[in-house]
Order: sequence, then C-alpha cells, then structure tokens
Amino acid sequence: MIPRRLSNKLVALARAYPVVSVCGPRQSGKTTLVKVTFPRHAYVSLEDLDTRNFAAADPRAFLKQYPKGVILDEVQRVPELFSYLQTEVDQQSKPGRFILTGSQQFLLLERVSQTLAGRAALLTLLPFSVGELRAAKRLPTSLNTLVWKGSYPRLYSARTLNPTDWYANYVQMYVERDVRQLKNISDLSDFQRLIRLCAARAGQLLNLSSLAEACGVTHNTVKAWLSILEASFIIYLLQPHHRNFRKRLVKMPKLYFYDTGLLCYCLGIRTSRDLTYHAMRGAIVENFVIAELLKLWYHQGRQPSLYFWRDRHGHEVDGLIEAGRRLIPLEIKASETFQERFLRDLRYWQRLSGSRADAYVVYGGAMEQRRSGVHILPWDRFDATLEGIIR
Repeated sequence: MIPRRLSNKLVALARAYPVVSVCGPRQSGKTTLVKVTFPRHAYVSLEDLDTRNFAAADPRAFLKQYPKGVILDEVQRVPELFSYLQTEVDQQSKPGRFILTGSQQFLLLERVSQTLAGRAALLTLLPFSVGELRAAKRLPTSLNTLVWKGSYPRLYSARTLNPTDWYANYVQMYVERDVRQLKNISDLSDFQRLIRLCAARAGQLLNLSSLAEACGVTHNTVKAWLSILEASFIIYLLQPHHRNFRKRLVKMPKLYFYDTGLLCYCLGIRTSRDLTYHAMRGAIVENFVIAELLKLWYHQGRQPSLYFWRDRHGHEVDGLIEAGRRLIPLEIKASETFQERFLRDLRYWQRLSGSRADAYVVYGGAMEQRRSGVHILPWDRFDATLEGIIR
C-alpha cells in the first residue's frame, strides 16, 4: 500500500472528534485508508442492499451494534442515519467512534453540517499526489505518462491494468449508479455528452450558454448537471481572485478535472504517445498542476486557497496562492524548455500589484532554475517547494 499524506491528519482528528468524515471521488482510496488506520473498528458498507435496508428501517438499532467504533462506508446512501448519529454522539462522545466515508461531497457536507455541527471533522481524499507516488518510488518518469495514466490508486496496484479500460468502466459505473442517485436524468447520453464537452473545455473559462447549446439542453439543466459533476469530484471550478488593481476582471470560474487520466480518456487520448502532439496538451498539463495544488491543501486537511487572475485585456496568472496576507503568483507551462516569455504575465502582475512575493513557474522540464524573483520548478518536484509555502 502506498502511504497517504492524509493519514496523520485523520488520526489527529479522530482523537479530537467523535465523528470524522472522509469524502472524495470513488476509487480514490478512502476505504483502504480508513480500514488501515482504524483496524479495530467494525467495517460496514452501505452499498450492500440488506445492510442499507436495515440501517434505513431501524437506524437506532443499527448504530447500537457498534459501541466500540465503526466505519460506515458510503454513508450518504442512508441519509436517515445522520440524526441518529447525533443522538448516539450526544449520549457517548467517544473520540473517533464513527468514521464515515462518502463519494458525494455536497450531500455529505450538507448532512454533516445540519446534524453533526461541532461533533464532526470533514476531510477530503483525492487520488495519489505526485509526492505520494514519488515517496513510494512509483512516479512515472515521463510527464506524458503520468498525465495520461492519472492518479487513481487502482492503476498503481494492478500493474497490468490498461488505463483506458479502467476509465471506460469508471465512467460507466459513475453514470449508471452515482448520477442516478443524485438526480433523475431522463437521458443519460446527454449527460455523458456534457462530460466530454467539459473535457474539451478544460482550462477554459466556464461558459454555460456555450455548453447548453453544444449539449442541446437548457442553461438551467447544464448548471444543475455541472453541480452533479462537482459533487462527485469529476470537475473543479477554480474561482477568479477578486482583487482588481484598478483593472476590470473576468468573473467566470475556470473548469478543470480532478484527474487528468479521466480527462484524457474523455478526450479520446488512448496512449501517452497520443498526448505528445495533442492540441490540448498545454491545457491538460495546466489541469495536472492545478489538481496537484488542490491535493496539497486537501491532504493537509485544509480547504484550498487557490485562485486565478485574468483581466479583460487577456493578461492572466494561472494560479494565485493566498498564503496569509501574501498573494503568490504561479504560471504553468507544458514545455520542457524554459523561455523568458513565460514570465511576461507574471511580471505584469507583479508590477500591477506591487507585490514583492516571489513568483513561480511550473514547467515540463527537469531542471530547477532561478530568475530575479522567480522560481522555475520541474513538474516532478514542484509540490515539495509549494507545500512549504501553503502550510
């Protein structure tokens, strides 16, 4: 098993809270993490129909079975449990008694905040990070291979598993099961088309009207479906930073996927070699870095303080990291060779903002470099530098 960075935070919170919830995409390693971390807890999967029916029919009797601690996997499948969890916790507030997992973040967050406020801690586990793979000596040596393969644990435990086959099954399972749980969608083919359309727009400003027209559904339908994709950790909407420095800024978020392997599959990229000359390679590498930055926060048990900045004239900073009172700008380039023109928008933002904070460029090369006030970081080690900044 590849060790997970989130495990230390999980243990610490389980010593302080009676309920700890771990949410994240399906197959991100949640079940493995909590079972390894809490080997003495009973384990119950609420995906099992008989178990789910019992829990829904008699929640009090169901919970009374586990006075010494239990892992409730995919707990959002039985929303009736949450009120009874509150009662159990109020009667016996033993730290770490209930460990919950779920793959639908908004649903789980809503239930926890409504019934378990002050009693529960909420964590997010994403697929493997670059740092986790590097520490386990499982990091691919090629950026293209890593980006195409993605970071889901199953692809690193079964060495002969073809990523294309795995993602095909993943998408089918997600659409057929999870989407039907979240919303009654009459035509799943339209929803699948939306996923592919989102993939083609990765790294771009979100345009609901364009998506609705291309998908052949209404503006409100697209908005609702995007919420489903967000809730189940398929897409992430990166918000623009609000500080304008006397410039008119764009107000739409940018669309990214949580995992570039899934993104490549949805784009029809079937081998890492196909990625080399793909028209979207730059956007896909940008997506990869943004997703890795999110993991730096989430796997420390924190919410991301990550934005982008873009004015109406097209000047753009790919990432703005809020670190205390500092704003740290970041540029992302897929090229293996650093070029001075990569610094143009960073320099513009530094002059406009008057910021004295160092800037960063993450690129597809192998050599770490330094320019005046700018750190140039290679794709396979940039996380180690930036992790120290956001702590």
